[in-house]
Amino acid sequence: MHVNFQSVNYTADAKLIEFAKKRMEKVCQFYDQIVDVYVYTKVENSSDRINKFAELKIGIPGDDVIVKKTAKSFEEAINNAADSAERVLKRRKNKQRLLG
Repeated sequence: MHVNFQSVNYTADAKLIEFAKKRMEKVCQFYDQIVDVYVYTKVENSSDRINKFAELKIGIPGDDVIVKKTAKSFEEAINNAADSAERVLKRRKNKQRLLG
């Protein structure tokens, strides 16, 4: 599995990139057929404090799983998106078991 990190409209520090990679490794424990993961982070222009946006695009055979979350910090947004991705991947894995 290969993790690609991209920051839009700002420069990400090494700690954030490392956090995202470690979190994606945890997600990969739930689904073993993940080919690659793209993590997009972006600061949205709004007067809100909740303006940090994270999008995960998880490439698996067949199609991609895309999860988008917004939060006060990038770590929180990535964590929330990863939690949602885990639920989606668990559901997909259970469905595959039931179908054969």
